[in-house]
Amino acid sequence: MGGAELAVKEITDRIAPDEIEFHMVTLRFDSSLPRLERVGNVLVHRLGFTGRNPVVGDVRRFPLHYNKYLFPFLGALFARKLYARHRYDAIWSIQANYAGFAALFFKIWHSSVPFLLTLQEGDPIEHYKRRVGPLLFLYRKIFLSADAIQAISNYLAQIAREMGYHGSLEVVPNGVDVRRFSQPRREEEIRALKHKLNKKTGDIFLITTSRLEEKNAVGDIISAITFLPSTFKLLILGQGQEELKLKELARRLRVAERVVFLGYVKQTDVPLYLQISDIFVRPSRSEGMGSSFVEAMAAGIPVIATPVGGIVDFLHDGETGLFCEVGNPKSIAEKVQEYLQNTELTEQIVKNAKEMVRRQYDWSVIADAMTKVFRSLAE
Repeated sequence: MGGAELAVKEITDRIAPDEIEFHMVTLRFDSSLPRLERVGNVLVHRLGFTGRNPVVGDVRRFPLHYNKYLFPFLGALFARKLYARHRYDAIWSIQANYAGFAALFFKIWHSSVPFLLTLQEGDPIEHYKRRVGPLLFLYRKIFLSADAIQAISNYLAQIAREMGYHGSLEVVPNGVDVRRFSQPRREEEIRALKHKLNKKTGDIFLITTSRLEEKNAVGDIISAITFLPSTFKLLILGQGQEELKLKELARRLRVAERVVFLGYVKQTDVPLYLQISDIFVRPSRSEGMGSSFVEAMAAGIPVIATPVGGIVDFLHDGETGLFCEVGNPKSIAEKVQEYLQNTELTEQIVKNAKEMVRRQYDWSVIADAMTKVFRSLAE
């Protein structure tokens, strides 16, 4: 689950079904998944080509690869069919991507139905412009057809304005389940995981949680390990197309024994991995916001990040975290050492970050803000 998927689940779970009812049109991919299923407060409608127990890489192969290209049309047609029965009060698109095109086509047919666009994009806007190429005018139409836009950061809100949108715009960030991430885990759980990962006395664990994509710059953290003593190790939680490349980098830099690729870790288990770690690092090259950062803050470990995209909304250098330079592994190592050498600063940063997250980023706070956005559509 990325930030967008997590946000949908956490927000809809906190809104009573008798207050707002949600239907989701999405891709199926896995033939073992039902075409229709209720998940929490969402009735999920799945469509498209499927495979049997597909893994991440299969999504890019025939025939699953064609799902995303067909979804703007299949999704819009399917939504029209559902609308004939349910007469929805609004349509909501998560990201201005293939789903955004589906919502746009639906809006063309049903112009009176309010259209809410949520911006959760993590890549720079130039990335999306390159992908659509000559269809940029149609991509821009997604923004211009929206009756309201909700962005998870001021960075993405500014992009909406740059795309020519002049309507109602709210910044409502992604959040974190503060209670779950901050609640201390049982001592036996902590001991067992430390034993499993062979964490000895004096070892320092850096941790990152992210999809293994170029924009998240996990390779920079691996390279940073070479500037730190052998007692420093890196835990990598997540999967992605860069995994083999990153493993090869670790071997080439002769730090493979200090870099632990843990693959997919259930969201419910992430707090435990954070609590046995010492510093969270994610030197992103671009970021819409980054739920992983506020999760680490809630868990009470210090954060190192880059001053890009939406990160600057919540990470203030020397107050709620430390900034390293973009694309500079040595800078990462220097910030790690700064945390370890200045315990007073570290303790204050952790305290500030936990309090900020508790007040502003708990999912209950975010769900209340989103409920107001949804209600405004029907006014």
